[in-house]
Amino acid sequence: MSPSNGTRRMAFETRLLLLCLAGGLPALVLVLFLLYGTDLDGALIALLVTLLTTSWLGFGFAARRHVVYHLQTLSNLMEALREGDYSLRGRRARFRDSLGEVVREVNQLAENLRIERLGAREASALLGKVIDVIDIAVFAFDAAGRVRLVNPAGERLLGRTAESLRGVPAGPLGLAGFLDGPDRQTVRHRFPIGHGQWEIRRARFREEGIAHELLVITDLSWALREEERRAWQRLIRVIGHELNNSLAPIRSMSTTLANLLARDPLPDDWREDASSALDVIGNRAEALGRFMAAYAMLARLPAPDKRQVALRPLIERAAALDDRRTVAIHGDGLTAEIDADQIEQLLINLLKNAHDAADQTDGTVEVRLGRDADAIVIDVLDTGPGIANPDNLFVPFFTTKPGGTGVGLVLCRQIAEGHGGSLSLENRTDATGCVARLRLPA
Repeated sequence: MSPSNGTRRMAFETRLLLLCLAGGLPALVLVLFLLYGTDLDGALIALLVTLLTTSWLGFGFAARRHVVYHLQTLSNLMEALREGDYSLRGRRARFRDSLGEVVREVNQLAENLRIERLGAREASALLGKVIDVIDIAVFAFDAAGRVRLVNPAGERLLGRTAESLRGVPAGPLGLAGFLDGPDRQTVRHRFPIGHGQWEIRRARFREEGIAHELLVITDLSWALREEERRAWQRLIRVIGHELNNSLAPIRSMSTTLANLLARDPLPDDWREDASSALDVIGNRAEALGRFMAAYAMLARLPAPDKRQVALRPLIERAAALDDRRTVAIHGDGLTAEIDADQIEQLLINLLKNAHDAADQTDGTVEVRLGRDADAIVIDVLDTGPGIANPDNLFVPFFTTKPGGTGVGLVLCRQIAEGHGGSLSLENRTDATGCVARLRLPA
């Protein structure tokens, strides 16, 4: 306690000693009063008084020492905990003993802190190892924008060692613009390691109450190249498969025609055989032409020319193009900023698929127009047999329809995503059949 009115409070030990002495003082006074009221020899009385006074003072000081000793022990334990030394333990941690309970709790606290510190050190060591081995550059900057931490990937990115980077401002390193930019962005930038496409992520953290900035830079070029390579492999595999399907019968029929025309004299039915072979060649050439036209359609889809369009009339026009059955349309009064031609083509494809599915079960087709919190929703529903293999719905050139090209749904999804929306197909839960759900920004 601080001094008050020019006085200081007595120390705890002094107050404890005075309380112990005060507790025995009444008894001592009473004994002295009784002794002086007796006929004992004065020397004997003086001896008894000396013994009583010495015992009274001795027990008082002993009580003080006993209490202070244990308090000092607890103080030493707490000081060790404050200094981070969790190895010390107090003795006499007994049950059904108030002092023992305190010592036992302090010992348990020390053990818990030891376990937590060990776990924190292990987690910190693991985090440090992960940061060291990942191929992602990590930089930590203090409030003044100076580098405080950089991992080996960051050293490679800037072509400098961690020692030479520590304490350097972000500006000379070319990173200041990223610290002032959005929390997440994708940029094309040239670093000392080379030029490429990078994902920049920024976060904030505090250390000892001081704000710091964390900058994480990921090289996207390798991932993009790997994805591009896989895309080319898939495309070449699909095109190669389609070309083989068309060229193999063409080559076979050409060989048959060459052998037929080389015969002398020609057989009586040579005209029929030649016509059949030419029909096969023509059919396969036509199928190959359809395939290439479908591929060109996917590759050349233009950017949408958006205008504000009423959706109900657009749906009605698309539904009127297929007269196999009447399409029930629910919902009205919604408009969207879209490319009317592209969305109409999308709806035509979805409605055609719905009619094809409904033909198998003599079912129905309907369209529901509505909106939720952040999007306009157009559902095309049928009561057909449903989707048997949903995994391949949006695989280019995959089709189960005779004469199909396998690009209809892929084209629809490209149109939807080009408008900032999405397209999904799934089996209905309220009935048999399928629901194609188109979501457009509201």
